[in-house]
Amino acid sequence: MNTIFKLLIVSLFCFQSLSAQYDILPIRQRAVVIDSVLNNRFTNLLPKLMDRTGFDMWILISREYNEDPILRTMLPANWINARRRTILVFYRNKEENTIERLAVARYNVGKNITSAWDKEKQPDQWKALVDIIKERNPNKIGLNYSLNFGIADGMVKTDYEAFMEVLPEAYKPKVTSAEKLGIAWIETRTEQEMELYKNLVKITHDIIAEAFSNKVIKPGITTSDDVEWFFMQKVSDLGLKTWFHPTVDIQRAGEELESHIVSFSNRPDKKIIQKGDLIHCDFGITYLRLNTDCQQHAYILKDNESAPPVFLQEAFKSGNKVQDILTANFKTGKTGNQILLASLAEGKAAGLQPSIYTHPLGLYGHSSGPTIGMWDAQGGVPVNGDYPLFENTVYAIELNNTVNLAEWNKNIRIMLEEAGFWGADGFSYVDGRQTSLLTIPRTN
Repeated sequence: MNTIFKLLIVSLFCFQSLSAQYDILPIRQRAVVIDSVLNNRFTNLLPKLMDRTGFDMWILISREYNEDPILRTMLPANWINARRRTILVFYRNKEENTIERLAVARYNVGKNITSAWDKEKQPDQWKALVDIIKERNPNKIGLNYSLNFGIADGMVKTDYEAFMEVLPEAYKPKVTSAEKLGIAWIETRTEQEMELYKNLVKITHDIIAEAFSNKVIKPGITTSDDVEWFFMQKVSDLGLKTWFHPTVDIQRAGEELESHIVSFSNRPDKKIIQKGDLIHCDFGITYLRLNTDCQQHAYILKDNESAPPVFLQEAFKSGNKVQDILTANFKTGKTGNQILLASLAEGKAAGLQPSIYTHPLGLYGHSSGPTIGMWDAQGGVPVNGDYPLFENTVYAIELNNTVNLAEWNKNIRIMLEEAGFWGADGFSYVDGRQTSLLTIPRTN
C-alpha cells in the first residue's frame, strides 16, 4: 500500500465505537481513497480478470445520465456521471504484460484512463474507436450485454447498433458478451478494499447498536417507523447514504407470524414497540463506493427481566447454526445452487427449518456473482444460481430459521444477515456477526 493510503486507513479507524461519534472521512479524503483503490484495481486486478476470462479488449460505452452500471464504478471520484458519450477501451497484451486504459473521449477520465481521441484529426468518435481496434487487432472483444445479470447488461441498444454498424466485418465475429469479465470486475475485492470494508461494516454494526438502545427506543412510545427514520437521519448526519430504506419489524406473543413477503413490503407501519417484543432490522450503508447489508435482532426487556427468555436465546442460536451450515459449504468452484441445496439439506437433517437467500455484496448491494437462493426460490435459482464461487468475494450471508415457540404458541423467524468474505484462507465474517440478542435496555 502507498503511504497516503496507509495514513487514510489509520484515520479511518480512529473513531469511538458505540459512543455515537463516528470518524467518517471528509469528502476530499474520500476522493483520494476512491481514486487510489481504482488505480490499484486497474493496474493489478483488471489484467488478471481479463486473462482469466479470455478477453484482450473490453469496450464500455455510455452516455451522460444513462451510465452502464459497470462503467459507473470506473469513474474517478470527482466525476458524478459520464460526460457526453464516454467510451472506455481496455486492451490487454498478455505477452508483453501490459494493459492500456483508453478513453475515446475529449479528455482523460481522471488519472487512470487516458484520452485517445483527437477530434481535430478524426471528428467522428465512432471512427476513432474503430482506429483503436484496428491498431491493436484484438482476438476477443467484450461488450456489456447479458440476458440474466443486470449489472453486466449496461450497453443500450442504440449504442450497440451504432458500434456494430461502423465495426469492420472482420472484427464482428470477435465481439461477444463480456458477462463473465463484468461480473468478475464487480464481485472481486482487493486487499485495499477489504481494509475499508472492515470499517464500513463496523460503522453499520455501531449504528444498529445505537438504534437498538434505550437512547432511541422508549417502550410504549417509540414506533417501528421512528426507528427506521432514526437510521435514515443518522446516516444523513454522518454524510453517508443508504442503498435501500431500512426496515424494522416486531414479533411478539399473541400475533401470527407474517408471511415472507411482509418482511419485504406491506409491513404494518407506526407499530408501537412494547416490552417483551423481539424486534428486527434490515439496514445497510454506502460509503467509499462499497455497500453493507445487515439484519440483527434485539429484545425489549420486561420490568422483571435482566436477560431475554431462555427460549428466545435458544431460538436465536438456531439462526447462527444455519449460518454455520451455509458458510461451511462454501468452496471455490461450487455454484450458488450447489451451496444452497447442500446447506438446506443439512439444516433440515439437523431439525432446523431454514430459508437461505444469500447474495453477492460489494460495489452494489444486490451485486453480481453467484446467487445462493432467493426467499421465493428455495429449490435453486436458474442461471444466476449456477454461477460459481470465486475467491476474494463478499456476500450478504442472508437467511432465516423458523422456530416454534410453545411459550408464545406460535412460530417466529430468526432473520440474520452479515457481510462475509470468501478468500484463499476460507470464509470469515468481515466484522464478526451477532451471536446473542441485543437487549433494551442494555444489561452490561
